[in-house]
Amino acid sequence: MAKHPQVDDLLSRVERWRPELTALRTILLTTDLTETWKWRAPCYTYGGKNVAMLAGFKDSCALSFLKGALLTDPRGILEKPGENSVHVRLMRFTDITQVQERETVITAYLREAIGVEASGQQVEKVATPGEAWPAELHEKFAAVPGLEAAFVELTPGRQRGYLLYFNGAKQSASRTTRIERYQEKILSGKGFHDCHCGLSQRMPRCDGSHKALRV
Repeated sequence: MAKHPQVDDLLSRVERWRPELTALRTILLTTDLTETWKWRAPCYTYGGKNVAMLAGFKDSCALSFLKGALLTDPRGILEKPGENSVHVRLMRFTDITQVQERETVITAYLREAIGVEASGQQVEKVATPGEAWPAELHEKFAAVPGLEAAFVELTPGRQRGYLLYFNGAKQSASRTTRIERYQEKILSGKGFHDCHCGLSQRMPRCDGSHKALRV
């Protein structure tokens, strides 16, 4: 697999979890996945479809499987990134030795994830009222060029985060205000909790570093 220059740049700059992320990347590069750069993070695709991503957090780094809910997980090591997560599952690491000791296991999970994507399987959608696309969002789609396409391109988890926030407003005007507040972020391909200033040490997640820009 060819290396993506932006992933090279990220790993040359990041301080937290560099050995672990580098080791995980090395394993990913041995698979049939294609290394790309999406949402300001390393993303690995198969046939143009997103399969896995790498990310560093405060207390761990992780290999995320975007259709992880469909993996058999025989070792019971995959975690939901959040209580409301439907699709994504994480494999977390806090030390380089964990990556090294699990190399065979990681490779097996990646191969299964590739098989899932190749088969065209989809995670069964379990809709909740908070995940409905509000009328105000459709109105903005019609008014703002590219907004609908950008929203559709977001990962299911990122879409869900926005929908839960938009639908959390009881009044139509408030829903519209919330959508307008985040439409530039959506157009940039970023999720509700993603960094928007480029200062975060927990890319792609926001760690509050933007507050330093306030006068």
